[in-house]
Amino acid sequence: MGLKTFGLTGVDWEERVNLERLRQDRLSRIKAALKKSELGSLLCFDMNNIRYITATHIGTWAMDKLVRFSLLPQDDEPIIWDFGSAARHHQIYCPWLGERSRAGISTLRGATAPASGLADDVARKIRVELEKRRLLNEPVGVDVIELPVLFALQAQGIKVVDGQQLMHQVRKIKTQDEITLLNTACMMVDAAYEELYRYMRPGVRENECVGVVSKVLYDLGSEHVEGVNAISG
Repeated sequence: MGLKTFGLTGVDWEERVNLERLRQDRLSRIKAALKKSELGSLLCFDMNNIRYITATHIGTWAMDKLVRFSLLPQDDEPIIWDFGSAARHHQIYCPWLGERSRAGISTLRGATAPASGLADDVARKIRVELEKRRLLNEPVGVDVIELPVLFALQAQGIKVVDGQQLMHQVRKIKTQDEITLLNTACMMVDAAYEELYRYMRPGVRENECVGVVSKVLYDLGSEHVEGVNAISG
C-alpha cells in the first residue's frame, strides 16, 4: 500500500489525524515565522487564519464577517476575541487557550453603526496587549482589515503593515496531519463523483446534481461544501 488511507473516525488502534499535533504544528510554524520576521505581532481577522493560529471555529456562517480577531505577539501565546457566548465556549472546550479567550467583536463588515465605537474598542484592546509586552512601537502585521478598524489602530499609534504574506508563506507548507486531511477530502470528493455518476440520466436537473454531491459530502462529515460547478453547456 503506497498511500496511507484512514477511516473517517478516530480510533485507539491507529494513529490517524492527530489533532493535538495538528494544533501544535500549526502554532509552532507561525510562531517561528513571526520570530524571523520584522513584525512585533500578527493581528488576524480572516477566520481561516484565526483557526490556524488559535484552533477555534464557530461555524462557516462567520467566514466572511471579519467580526472575530486574534493577536499573536512575538514570543507569546495567541489571544482570541469572539462573541461573548463563543468566547465562553472556547474557555470550556479549548483548554489550549487557557485564559486567552475573551469577549469582543469587530464591526461586522460595516453592519454595526460607527457610533457603536466597536472599531475604537478593537484598537484599544490591541494597544493594551501590545503595551503589556512592550511591542507598541513594533509593526503589527494584519491579514485583512476594515478601514474603520485600520484608522482606529493608526489613531492609537499602531503601525499596521501587511501580515497576509507571512500567513501565506507558513500555510503553503502542509503539516503531516494537514496532508492526511487533504487526502481524506480527496477521497470524499471521489465518493461524491461516484454517486453523481450513478445518479445522472436524461432529464436530471443541474440543481439536483448539486444536491446529490452536497449530500454525499455532508454525509461523510464535510464541514463546508463550496462551489459545486454544474454547467451542462
